[in-house]
Formats: sequence, structure tokens, C-alpha cells
Amino acid sequence: MSAGAHAWFSSLSWLAVVVCAVGALDAQAPDRTSPPALGPAPSLTLPPVQKQTLSNGLAVWLVELHEVPLVQVNLLVHAGSADDPPGKFGQASLTAAMLDEGAGTRSALEIADAIDFLGATLTTGSSFDASSVRVNVPVSRLSDALAIMADVALRPTFPSEDLERLRQERLTALLQAQDDPQQIASAAFNRILYGATHPYGTNAVGTAATLRSLSAADLKAFHAAAFVPSNAALIVVGDTRMDAVLPLLERHFGGWHGTARPRPTLAVPPQPAKGQIYIIDKPDAEQSQIRIGWIGVARSTPDYFTLQVLNTVLGGSFTSRLNQNLRETHGYAYGAGSAFDMRLSAGPFVAAAGVQTDKTADALREFFKELQGIGKPIGAEELAKARNYLALGFPADFETTGDLSRRIEEMIVYRLPPSYFEEYVGNIQRVTAEAVQKAAVRYIQPSRFAVVVVGDRKTIEAPIRALNLGPVRVMTVAEALGT
Repeated sequence: MSAGAHAWFSSLSWLAVVVCAVGALDAQAPDRTSPPALGPAPSLTLPPVQKQTLSNGLAVWLVELHEVPLVQVNLLVHAGSADDPPGKFGQASLTAAMLDEGAGTRSALEIADAIDFLGATLTTGSSFDASSVRVNVPVSRLSDALAIMADVALRPTFPSEDLERLRQERLTALLQAQDDPQQIASAAFNRILYGATHPYGTNAVGTAATLRSLSAADLKAFHAAAFVPSNAALIVVGDTRMDAVLPLLERHFGGWHGTARPRPTLAVPPQPAKGQIYIIDKPDAEQSQIRIGWIGVARSTPDYFTLQVLNTVLGGSFTSRLNQNLRETHGYAYGAGSAFDMRLSAGPFVAAAGVQTDKTADALREFFKELQGIGKPIGAEELAKARNYLALGFPADFETTGDLSRRIEEMIVYRLPPSYFEEYVGNIQRVTAEAVQKAAVRYIQPSRFAVVVVGDRKTIEAPIRALNLGPVRVMTVAEALGT
């Protein structure tokens, strides 16, 4: 099964990654609980990115790394869950998951055996903004791996038995998610912000109804429209050179043709005019899952670096205000955090935690204390700590060929300038306290936030209402998820 098939479930509740990561930091190195040592920002000098084009117009980006005899090759396609048409949510995700379930003349098992024989790994996947096929292989086996990769990317067969198996797996997981407060909270939060007909308001894997309706013909149609050379790029990182790899890429991908369809332009729904509390009843839940926020910004925002620093202060690190308050000071949660989920269109901003049921209202009070307080000037020490946290951790994102290849994917998908990575640390270090405060006032307005709480209504409703944070609406799980 593809990595896309394994990883799809995370799209049901992307914020869970934030909460779980923050909560798990106590199991990591002790120095994560204190700010990085101050000092000069590390410089990041990457090998040059070489660019070429195959005869069919397919772009090739190459970075040479000769330390180990491995090569990473990623095919990036500019189509993802945001491209799903109404009524066919899950089409992109299921298409990506099916790519290695049968391709060319091989079955799924034959593909897996062939890849294992080469000592390689092959994964497929999709996000809201892109889809991908990725291969990591010893350089001596590169040509053989490219032949399999090309079959998977260009000639998938979408066998009916494997489609039914994946469909049932996803339907089962959606059903199980209705009993998981963490996933209910994240799915309901997105649905409340964006609505049931917007791709961002619906699980990337689709709904039970759309999953049942998607056919092999639908997946083939999506593949034919999206997987074309003018809509894609090949990224090669590792122990090879352009003159060596380009003929191989031409042999396996040069005969690929097709015309891309225009990408849809996603409308950004209006922000909430005023705050609203949504209590989703989960009788006898052991914790209350809290999600607070509204629609954030697109990845193209000119305030990107400022928002990175702002969110690090608020909820993006172990020593952030939210985590120190809810976990360290009060012990209401194992971890609390916040994130701006930036995509090609404006994704959500959300602060989140799973908290003790009997401390739900107290936790909400502390959330709003920090969300309101972030709009006040921050001190020089806290600013420096946040900037150094980001700057000193940035080089770790480039440790392997896979790391670097995915960073280049980011550069391509979001049209980042060629000097983006080399200038990242400097751009972070130039963020000022004034810029952070200005961004906080603009992008974090708690009086207009949607608040979703999944928990035991009989225990949490009265204390929440007593906070007077806004009107309260009580919903069942079925109402919240539209099931």
C-alpha cells in the first residue's frame, strides 16, 4: 500500500499533529524545555539547483549530493485535494493512493517485490496542493527504479479489487473517526469555518457518500487531467549528475504527453463576524477537545516570516505561551499549541488542546487570556528566543536527500524565490517586535473566533456558558460532521 494510503488519515485532523507534537516534547531531549543558546544565526549554504527540461517540456530540478550513493527522485504534480470538484471530494487522495496498486503490467504485489529487490522505496501521496510519486534508490539501480516509477506515475491500472479494498478501509476509518473526539473536533472546526461544499471544509479523503460514488473511471479522469508534463516537475537529489541522469529521465518520462486542465480558484469564505461556541456532545468523554480560531492566510502572505515568529511565541514550541500556561502552569493538558496552516489558498489558524473534562472552562479562560495577550508588545528576550528557535532548527530540515527534495517541492508548489532557503534565517532574524504585534492584532482576533469543544455536555456546558465568551450552540456528532 502507498504512503498516501497510510498517511491519508492525518488529513482528517491536521491539527492533531500540532497538539500531539507539543505534548510529546517532554519525552525528547531536556534542552527542548529551554530556549536555544543565543548566538549568531547559522548560515545555510545549499548546493546549487540545476534546471533542465525534457523534450516534452517536463521540468527537471537537480541537486547533487555525493556523500552517499543514493538518489531521491520525486515527481511533483500540481493537483491535490483542493482540486476535487464538488460532489467528488476524495478524488485526488484516492487517485494518489491507487497509483501503486497496479501499474503497467505489474500488480501491487509485483510492484512492491520489484522495488524491494532494488533496495529502493516508492511512495505515493497527495496534499491539498499537490500529489507526488517518490523513489529513493541506490544510484546503481536508478534506471530500473525509474522504469517502475514511470509505470506507477504514468500508467496506473486502477484495478477494481484494490479500489474496493481501499474504499472499504477509508469508509471504516471515517466511521471510527466519529467516535474519536480529537478527530471530531478538527473535522467539525474545518466544516464550521469553510462549509460543507468547500474542499477545506471537508476531509481530504472525502465523505462516506463521495467515497461510495467514486469509480475507477473517476480516478482515471482525474489522473488523465492532472498527471501531464506541463503540470508537473521532476526533482532529483543525490549522487548523480545532470549529464548522467537526464538521458534516463528522457527515456522513461520523455514520451509522456497531455494537456493540463485549469486549476480551480478557491473562494475564501468570509470570516466569522462574531465569536460562537459550539459544544459537540460526546457523553462520558475522558477529555474535552478544544479548537479555537478562524480562517488564516495563504502561503503567499507577505507576513509569512512574521507569522512564523508570532506563532512560535504563541503556540508553536514547547516553551510557547499556550503550552507553558495550559501544561506547565495549570496542568490542564499534556500539550497545547497553535498553527497557521498555510496553503495555496487561506487555510485555518487554530489553537488546540485536549484538556481534563472538569477543567474545560478553566482551560478556555486561559486560552483566551493568551490569545488576547498576544496582541500586546512582546519583550526583547521572548522575541529573541522565538527567532533563535526557528533559525537554529532550520538546517535540520535539510539533513537527508528526502528532506531536501521535499523542500524543493515546497519551493515549486508555492513559487518561492531561488534564494528563499539561503535567506530564511536572515528573514526570521529581521522580524521585529512591532511587526509581531501588528500581525497579532490583524490575524488573531479572539472576539471573532469559532470555538469548538467536543466533550461530555452534562459536565462542561454550564461552566462554558458561565464564561460568557459568546453564544453557545449544542450539536450532536452527526450534526457537526454532517453525517
